[in-house]
Amino acid sequence: MKIIKEVLQAPDLCSSRFSLQESRSVLGYVSSRYPRYETDRTMTNQVPAVLEPLESSGDPALAGVTGTQPTLCRLDSLRPNTRPPVRNAILSKISLEGLAALGDCLEPIVLKERMVLQEPKRHVEHVYFVESGLVSLRVVAAGSMLETAVIGYRGVVGASFLWGGHLSTHQSVVFFPGSAHRIRVEELRRLVKERPEIREHLFEYVQALAFQCVQTGLCGVRHDREQRLASWLCLASDAADVRVLPVTHDYLSSVLGLRRAGVTQTLSRFEERGLIRKMRGVLQIDEPKCLEQRACCCYKLISGAYASSQSAIPAKELMG
Repeated sequence: MKIIKEVLQAPDLCSSRFSLQESRSVLGYVSSRYPRYETDRTMTNQVPAVLEPLESSGDPALAGVTGTQPTLCRLDSLRPNTRPPVRNAILSKISLEGLAALGDCLEPIVLKERMVLQEPKRHVEHVYFVESGLVSLRVVAAGSMLETAVIGYRGVVGASFLWGGHLSTHQSVVFFPGSAHRIRVEELRRLVKERPEIREHLFEYVQALAFQCVQTGLCGVRHDREQRLASWLCLASDAADVRVLPVTHDYLSSVLGLRRAGVTQTLSRFEERGLIRKMRGVLQIDEPKCLEQRACCCYKLISGAYASSQSAIPAKELMG
């Protein structure tokens, strides 16, 4: 536990938006999975393999996350004209009237590690507005898997089904626990038709997500290992708004389709340059700006797409 106390005291642990208490939840989660937590120059295999059978999410809202229990609230239980304490970037942009309409249908839910939100070729029942944690969006085929996007507090899981389609083409799996608000697809489709504001915000996000999925595929065949790893770390850090990520060499090699030995070699090089700090099951980004310089152009393109979607002017305002 000595190393945990030392890390918690580090002034650069938190991003600008995260408090020390919130950063403690990250390390509390890791500590709960690794009782004998100590420094290690190489991440070990103690995290379950990413390609092992995953638990099904099931229908009921699940109980607590391993480690720290996130704070959840129902949006329909708040006082009138009171802005609810939502962190999801899309919900935070919606007017009070729109949130009031959504609040009757939104259900707070805990996102547990390895919880499957969507399966390929399965009927999609819910859309998830992520409040905290990270969800991996993957293409799975013939026993192989490749991640196409990471979704955090800025995004939504399943929003593309609002514009047609009922079966998922991707697998969506929680790899860092947190919380979300979910809503049934048919309910959100109804609200999207009734309230253009909600439709516009969701459509802007879906466009950015689609761009990331396409760009990630291009990145995999055009850019080298160092560029891809740096880009993934930067995008994941942005998605969760933290600098401490609970990832291992095995996980990174699996989702990026890289050899584990190559991942180990590249991360060791990053650490030698002072860009990151490796510990057992945890990777801390110490120099995010320098790491961004090592990333390929895909990082800036994808970040720019999300920034544009969040600052886009609604169509009705453009029309005067």
